[in-house]
Amino acid sequence: MALASSFLIAANDEHGLNPPTSGKRTPIMPYINRSFYENEFNRRCKNAFIEACLRCGFNVFDVKPEIQDISITTRVRRTNNARPTLVVTYAYNASGDGLSFNNANGFEVYYSRLNQFASRSQELSEDIYQQMVNNVSNNGRGVGTLNVSMLISVNCPATLIEAGFMTNFEEAKLMLNPIYITQVAESSCQGVCQYLDVQYIPREDFSAYPTLRRGNQGNKVILLQYLLNKYGYNLTPDGIFGSRSYNAVIDFQRKNGLTVDGIVGRNTWNALLNPQGRTIRQGDRSGATWYLQQMLLTKLYPIGEIDGVFGNATLQAVRDFQSENGLTVDGIVGPATWRVLDTIGGGRPLI
Repeated sequence: MALASSFLIAANDEHGLNPPTSGKRTPIMPYINRSFYENEFNRRCKNAFIEACLRCGFNVFDVKPEIQDISITTRVRRTNNARPTLVVTYAYNASGDGLSFNNANGFEVYYSRLNQFASRSQELSEDIYQQMVNNVSNNGRGVGTLNVSMLISVNCPATLIEAGFMTNFEEAKLMLNPIYITQVAESSCQGVCQYLDVQYIPREDFSAYPTLRRGNQGNKVILLQYLLNKYGYNLTPDGIFGSRSYNAVIDFQRKNGLTVDGIVGRNTWNALLNPQGRTIRQGDRSGATWYLQQMLLTKLYPIGEIDGVFGNATLQAVRDFQSENGLTVDGIVGPATWRVLDTIGGGRPLI
């Protein structure tokens, strides 16, 4: 087995938000009257992949930390300057005119024969694809070739994952599903581990999450910062557990019913990784509400903004979800509601 810390893994997400890249979106989704933008999936999945790589002991390089689109020339240059072991790019496919839903479906993994490491890029792509076939709740379409600059012009093995079709109604709903995002990201990391002969450490293995406190530095602090950013803390992932990270931990602990000491031990790690499950109701501002809002939106219940605040819009969405799924309509998200909600797929039908 090779040592994960010997490798630098680069991760890239296609397109951007704020403003969203033109055309890279689903048709208008019913019930919520808006599109899901491709980068809403790509960015989240890239970040989840980075988290998995950090947990497994890799060094990481985020090719595009910005939320807006960055030119492909800049992203290729950044990648080559970083000199990574390999680069993984995340994308979501489309078919047809982009204005209506159709039956094209499934995920694909690509490499380019024009890459100077073409055979290694193919091997990397095949390893990732096999792990996705084993672990992702979607159909595989195979490994193919694609000649785009992030596959051709980088000076390392490169792969690109098209995780589904934005123009397929059911796969469009998966784009914001945190369970599906985690499946794709973790499968990608497993494929990278297989390719590099590195031990994959499962997400639920808490031996991979050391106790952290103010003053600590390193990759596991970067992992902590990425996880906190899922809940709106907007930290720079610099690997330094300074005052901003400390204050974010304190706030997260307070909102999630944890011991408020600024020390990141098993309970805090668990709340960051698995926010769902605790009973919540209107007024809640915990990580569970962030997760709840994502799950409601992916099932096409309007919640306004994903902001972690269990307000009136979230309450109405919960009530509607309970009513339409044979649950007690009380607006309280307890075990019965979580069991139905916390799944891949389903949600409101196409109308």
